[in-house]
Amino acid sequence: MPLILCITTKVIVINNTASVIPRPEHSISRSNISESALKVLYKLKKAGFESYLVGGGVRDLLLGGKPKDFDVATDALPEQVRALFGNSRIIGRRFRLVHVRYGREIIEVATFRSHHEQAENEGQALVEDGFILRNNVYGTLEDDAFRRDFTVNALYYNIADFSVVDFTKGMADLQAQTLCMIGEPELRLQEDPVRMLRAIRFAAKLQFGLEAGLKQQIELQGDRLDLVPAARLFDEVLKLFLSGYAEKTFYLLTEYQLFQHLFAQTAEFLEQPDNYTKRFVSLALINTDKRIQIEKPVNPAFLFAALLWPAVHQQSGLLQTPDHPALQSLLEAGRDVINVQLSQIAIPKRFRQMMIDIWVFQARLAQRRGKRPIRLVSHPRFRAAYDFMLLRNDTGEDLQELCDWWTRFQEVSEDERHAMCKAMGGPKRRGGKKGS
Repeated sequence: MPLILCITTKVIVINNTASVIPRPEHSISRSNISESALKVLYKLKKAGFESYLVGGGVRDLLLGGKPKDFDVATDALPEQVRALFGNSRIIGRRFRLVHVRYGREIIEVATFRSHHEQAENEGQALVEDGFILRNNVYGTLEDDAFRRDFTVNALYYNIADFSVVDFTKGMADLQAQTLCMIGEPELRLQEDPVRMLRAIRFAAKLQFGLEAGLKQQIELQGDRLDLVPAARLFDEVLKLFLSGYAEKTFYLLTEYQLFQHLFAQTAEFLEQPDNYTKRFVSLALINTDKRIQIEKPVNPAFLFAALLWPAVHQQSGLLQTPDHPALQSLLEAGRDVINVQLSQIAIPKRFRQMMIDIWVFQARLAQRRGKRPIRLVSHPRFRAAYDFMLLRNDTGEDLQELCDWWTRFQEVSEDERHAMCKAMGGPKRRGGKKGS
C-alpha cells in the first residue's frame, strides 16, 4: 500500500529559487522526530548555526511514515560540531561526517556541501573517469540541496521556524509520487552509478514511478555498475534486500536489467522455462520481507545463499556421480560459485562459510541413519539449513517427506528421537542410557 501524502500545496517562494512551506501547511510534527535528533537540532541552533533535518527522514515524515533514522545538515564545520558534542566523533574520508551518539541511536550531522564541479575548481575534490572519489568542499544550504541525488530527498525541515525548505520541487514530486533526479540523470549516474541502485530501492520502498529521463539513463548505463568496487556493492545489496521491500526490489532490478550486474550467475537462470529460479528467489525474498516486518533478524549469509542457490544447485548436480556424492558436490560447487561471485560483490569471509554450511547441510539432512540426526539438530547451522530446505520444498522440489520428518524430529522428546532414528535404520540404544 502506498504511504499517505500529508502535505498541502501552499508555499512561499523566496529568492526565486527556494519555496518555504510554513508550519501550518505541512504535516511534520516534532512529536514524530526522535528526542536525540531534536537535541542535536536545538543545540546547533543555540550555538548560532543553521540547523535542518534533511533527507529520508523529512521525506518519510511528509508521507505519513515513521523514520528510523534522522540526518541533520548544518553550516557548522565537522570540527565545530565535534567540539559542540562530547558524545560525537568525525568519520569518513570521501565525505567527512559527525556521528552524535545518544545510547544506541546515532544522529548523523553533515556540513552543507557544494556540487563536485565547484569542488574541482577549488581543488578540494578528486574526480576520476566521471566518478566522484572525494568531495569535502563546503557550501550553502542551496548548494547542499542541489548536490543531493533525488528531489524528494532534498527537503529541509528548519528547526528555527518549523518550516520545510524546498529548492528542487521535491514537494511536487512527492505529490506526483515520482522519483526525479536532481540535475541531468546522464551526468549524475556517471558520477556515481550506485545512484541507479538507490533509485530502485526508493522506488520499491515508496512505490513511486521513475521519471522518464531517469528511467532511460538507467537502461543505458546499467553496465557502469561493473565499475563499482565489489566491497561497496556488498553494502548496497544489503540495503536493497534488507529494507523490507526485497521482493519488489528484485522485480525492479530485473525489469531494468540491473540484477545481472549484481548476480550474473543467478541471472542466467531467470529465463528458464520451468521458472524455478524466479520462484525460489521470489519466495526467499518474500520470507525476508516478512521477517523484517515482524522485526526478526535476517542473516546476510542466508540471503546470499538463497540468491546463489540456483547456480550451486545446477553445478552440484553436474558434479555428482556414484564416486562423487552429493555432499562433496555441494561443497565444491558452493566454493566455485562464491569465487565467481566475489568478482561482483565482496561477500565477507564469515558469511561465505555459513553459506557453504547451509548448502552442504542440504545433503546432510537427507542422511538420517544412525545418530546423525541427533548430532545435526544440535549444530549451530541446523536451523538455517532446515529453513532453507523448507524453502526448496515450497518452491516445488519433492522434499515434503524429508521436511515433515525433520519438523517432527525437532518437536518430540529425546526418546522419540532415538525411535525415529532407529526406524530409519539406526543402531539400538544400549543399557537404556540416553544418546548424545
